[in-house]
Amino acid sequence: MIFRAAAAATLMATPALAQTPNDRFGPDDIARLAEVAEPVFSPDGGAIAYSLTTTNSAADKKQSDLWRVSWDGSKRIPLTKTPDSSEWRPSWTPDGRSLAFLADRGGDDAKTQVWLMPAGGGKARQVTKFADGVEDYVLSPDGKQLAVIARDPERPEGTPKPKNPPPIVINRYQFKEDGIGYLTSRRLHLYIVDIASGKATRLTAGDHDEQLPAWSPDGQSIAYVTKRGDDPDRHLNYDIYVIAPKAGAPERQLTSFKGSDLDPYWESRPSWSPDGKRIAYLHSGEDKWIYYAPWQLAVIDVESGNSVMPAPIDLAFTKPRWSPDGRSVLSLIERSRVTYLSRIDVASGQVTALTGGARFDTDFAVAPDGRISVLGGDGHRPNELAAVDGTQLRQLTDHNDWLRFKRLAPVEDIEFASADGTKIEGFVVKPLDYQPGRRYPTILRIHGGPVYQFSHEFMLDWQSYAARGFAVVAVNPRGSSGRGFDFSRAIYADWGNKDAADVLAGVDHVVKLGIADPDRLGVGGRSYGGILTNSVIASDKRFKAAVSGAGSSNMLGMYGHDQYIREYELELGTPWANREAYERTSAPFLHADRIITPTLFYCAEKDSNVPCLGAEQMYQALRSRGLSTELVVYPGENHGLTVPSYLRDRMQRLLAWYDRFLKP
Repeated sequence: MIFRAAAAATLMATPALAQTPNDRFGPDDIARLAEVAEPVFSPDGGAIAYSLTTTNSAADKKQSDLWRVSWDGSKRIPLTKTPDSSEWRPSWTPDGRSLAFLADRGGDDAKTQVWLMPAGGGKARQVTKFADGVEDYVLSPDGKQLAVIARDPERPEGTPKPKNPPPIVINRYQFKEDGIGYLTSRRLHLYIVDIASGKATRLTAGDHDEQLPAWSPDGQSIAYVTKRGDDPDRHLNYDIYVIAPKAGAPERQLTSFKGSDLDPYWESRPSWSPDGKRIAYLHSGEDKWIYYAPWQLAVIDVESGNSVMPAPIDLAFTKPRWSPDGRSVLSLIERSRVTYLSRIDVASGQVTALTGGARFDTDFAVAPDGRISVLGGDGHRPNELAAVDGTQLRQLTDHNDWLRFKRLAPVEDIEFASADGTKIEGFVVKPLDYQPGRRYPTILRIHGGPVYQFSHEFMLDWQSYAARGFAVVAVNPRGSSGRGFDFSRAIYADWGNKDAADVLAGVDHVVKLGIADPDRLGVGGRSYGGILTNSVIASDKRFKAAVSGAGSSNMLGMYGHDQYIREYELELGTPWANREAYERTSAPFLHADRIITPTLFYCAEKDSNVPCLGAEQMYQALRSRGLSTELVVYPGENHGLTVPSYLRDRMQRLLAWYDRFLKP
């Protein structure tokens, strides 16, 4: 309680900033951004339902509603408008008359349940009544049942809620997860629910989780993803199983690779072929390579269990879905600085990009008649829906049209050589009102991951910095995705070495271009970007200001404290058996005496991904040495901040920190 009050008091002291001119993007505009997601076609292909997340300023929270847009773009209407709850994950019933969806209706303590309403909007009916809510669901092909993923109830039905929470008893290897907290024996299991009566029948049980259900086209089987074995927490060997939708039906393991077959992290449901004979899914490398190996498209024969990789290219696939004719699979494929929707011919393996240019696609929908809609954006436009008409995209939504009236800085590609000659790619964003020949205070931005990349997507922080007169250099160092397995695994068990050299080479490049002022350089990032920021300022003294968000540097202290116990042991081993590896990756903390850069640290109070311990330790080390430093804790938040006022506060603080030290 004292901790939350202290953190809140810190937030009230937001540094004052000069007002950003109305024609530029600034902290006040963050709350105006609308997020389009989860598109799904109606059975006749004539409309698309989707969720739209906006800011409820009065309640200081994000809130989602359901919308509908016609294929020709002529009609775009809201289907729900509920300021006291959210609706998301729409699904059409087979007759096209109704929409199922998830919602948290019913007050502050309401649990997420499946609801059903007319396809044109109107009064909704609650279908499920799980004590602790629904995690996921899919409609059966006949529209009469749901396959539901729900967590084991906290207490037996009918048991009154205790006055105080009972002790949390843990005996699991992985004992916490961001967004959930401590992991106990309560597991996620598969149920079927009769839509008419609401009756739920449990299909799976045991000390393991089931996720990502998918009905076969004939409705006789449900595919899902699970990890099994004596201790599922210790490995990443996800497999696809199938089961008949009836009580007591036996499970059948479909995949057998000793590594991950469809890690739920990628939110890519198993995709049944139209004839129900094959399933398309994502296949990873062996456990050792965790997230470094690109995810490959795989297709398995349901009867025999034989699998193939139609297009074994050294790039990552996500969200594979069959085309209606069963000849090809549509998937997002990540390339350097872009992600495109592509078509993969299953017989020949030929890959054909359906989108192109400087864009970043995040999702898509396929209609029974073959129509395709893609969700994506670029450096100046957040994600919106577009119809794929041949080789052209036809815009269907424009929920952020107000950005047209903002002056946005161009996002330019850059390429350069790192210290050892490796080709590195990235972006430079010049400040608004840029004048050739003049040098500007410049901020090096470092992405999270580490296996992630900066792409041609709308980056609100880049535009905020450019509007304030900063140049931005954003680098995709070794460890980044989009350039293949070898490029990603170059930093395996060696964080803060080659990737630090690569981002520093990016700064050198922009200085050589005459854009960056070498005497006014800043650096910052979040998550792994915060970890690498700490490495950079511990090895290079040129930076006059740094911001390290949700980062850490003492890996000896993080082992057993965050959610990555499995990944630590796969990549670094255990601290007692591989102390050198832990000391190497903990160098910024163990050598904090080398840091001279004024650094702002921030974290989220309930983050189990990269807990506040990491920021606290680095803050304390710099504070002990008398350096200019601050620690900001966002109360009640997980790894990804969601509270609108906190998002605005963070952007204001970052701008103020860089203003203070780069614009004396």
